[in-house]
Amino acid sequence: MKAKKQTHQFKTEVQQLMNIIINSLYSHKEIFLRELVSNASDALDKLRFKAQTDSHLMGTDTDLKIKITRKKNTLEISDNGIGMTFDEVVENIGTIAKSGTAGFLEAVGAAKNQEAVTPELIGQFGVGFYSAFIVAEKITLTTRAAGSDKGCRWESAGDGSYTIEEFDKETRGTTITLQLKKVDTEDQDFTDEWTIRGIIKRHSDFVGYPVVMDVEKTEPVLDADGTPEKDKTVKVIREETLNSMKAIWTKDKNEVTEEEHSEFYQHVSHDWNPPLAHLHLKLEGTTEYSALLYIPSKAPFDLFTHEQKHGIQLYSKRVFIMENCKELMPQYLAFVKGVVDAPDLNLNVSREILQQDALVRNIKKNLVKKILDLLADMEQEKYETFYKEFAYIFKSGISQDFDNKDKIAALLRYKTTKSDGKWVSLKDYVTRMQTDQKDVYYITGESLTTLINSPHLEALKEKDIEVLLMTDPIDEWVIRDLHEFEKKTFKSAEKGDLDLDKPDEKKKEEYDTLFEFLKSNLTEKVKDVKLSTHLKNSVACLSGGDYDMSAYMEKILKASGQEVPQSKRVLELNMNHPLLVKIKIIFEKNKDADILKDYTTFLYDMAVVSEGGKLDDPARFNKMIGNLTAGGIN
Repeated sequence: MKAKKQTHQFKTEVQQLMNIIINSLYSHKEIFLRELVSNASDALDKLRFKAQTDSHLMGTDTDLKIKITRKKNTLEISDNGIGMTFDEVVENIGTIAKSGTAGFLEAVGAAKNQEAVTPELIGQFGVGFYSAFIVAEKITLTTRAAGSDKGCRWESAGDGSYTIEEFDKETRGTTITLQLKKVDTEDQDFTDEWTIRGIIKRHSDFVGYPVVMDVEKTEPVLDADGTPEKDKTVKVIREETLNSMKAIWTKDKNEVTEEEHSEFYQHVSHDWNPPLAHLHLKLEGTTEYSALLYIPSKAPFDLFTHEQKHGIQLYSKRVFIMENCKELMPQYLAFVKGVVDAPDLNLNVSREILQQDALVRNIKKNLVKKILDLLADMEQEKYETFYKEFAYIFKSGISQDFDNKDKIAALLRYKTTKSDGKWVSLKDYVTRMQTDQKDVYYITGESLTTLINSPHLEALKEKDIEVLLMTDPIDEWVIRDLHEFEKKTFKSAEKGDLDLDKPDEKKKEEYDTLFEFLKSNLTEKVKDVKLSTHLKNSVACLSGGDYDMSAYMEKILKASGQEVPQSKRVLELNMNHPLLVKIKIIFEKNKDADILKDYTTFLYDMAVVSEGGKLDDPARFNKMIGNLTAGGIN
């Protein structure tokens, strides 16, 4: 018994998503066809893969293809792929891709305006089906899952609701029928043969299945002998394949044009930006495989989300096995897109088997090496484009990939106190080190402005020593796991003694009693008060021990919701600063003076402010500044 037609309302976020897509992508209307052809190709891939273990799914209908049918004001895109059950239609079409919807809306929100909605954003979040509402006033989807005897019809005018019902469909697969909106004379006619040909050529030429369409042909009339009759022709309808289906990765790399690379990259990545670089390999011998990999010029919107996918598609003898193949590329190179074709792999291979497969591990090792070599050989401007987009995830390779740690370290770039805003490699830094300099100095924090003006750098600047400015949170882990570069140890500019000059021991002794007094009044906040080896102009700063957590690391962990053990730092004071000299005078006149406690707190607050920290009592600090300005210190 056939189920009754059901009417459902779209979820609020789905309707919001549809409105954004329809209103923001008007100038990119043709992408709807790319997305529907891509979805059909995915359905054929899934059928072909599942049929390896269940031949009954394919049956006698083995001619896999995607067909485009043109009628008046109507366009159909159909496939004989895996199809969907009633429940799958409800899950995948009626409520749309759960995390995809949220991720898409979050990305749009982050951009603060709908103009940021680009074609690649549609593809990345898997919401391409709804792009059809850009051109359609009504969409009807009919489908039947492979192995099922029941079909399903879904229909919506994009007005906030949709209907769904069981439907008698003779063949497996999916057909999407678009009732097109009326077009102006200047608009593209999506039932026009050459319009469709152009779109398929631009966006779907490398789809691995025939994209076919019935076209009208003028052919000569043949006589009984098969000879063309003079001046006699007839118009006939022929099914024509619109795409080349070229397995571009199997070609010689010298035969592939930049235009073909750009087209293929768009096909595998859903990214309309041209790739920054590509790697085309064909290895023969003990380990055989072909690979065509691309480094994007722009980071995808989902790069740091849980839904972010690896960009490698795995094939065996041109037969698709799986997408999102994490086993072929480490997480820190997850942004790399492309195809790997390993002819010796079993078509029924599972992810669990891939993790243990020696061939796969060998391919991964080779690919990573080649990608790192590709990056190392890039000219400076192109590499800096890559680094600007992917540095954050790429740096994590220091912690993830011990075997290639040195290669990754050589590719790191930082701005420094002497680089005038330009990127500097660690090798460049080491080359420029002073003759007697033993360590690579660095400082971590939230912004370049804060770091370059940090009081911790005063003594280093005076000695003309260059300091690496690290503003990515991941840099804390980079330093933790890298330890050294070319046998030069990393040393924090804000932790431990710098030991640049020998202190004036006699003068230091004159301040010992004052420092003990200050420490006794700051017991809850600091673990020590001592002469600074960092300061030259400022009066105070906070530092940690060589093995203490940095202030920036502590802030990162707290922001991520982690519990951070209570830790105290060292208050360092500049005994040559006029303010400290005056405080010493007051202290020597009257150790019990009430104002000393105020200035004790003031010194600590000055240290907190100098590193961009938050004060417990800003009003009190402001009052103390006023007193100082008015000469109240005397």
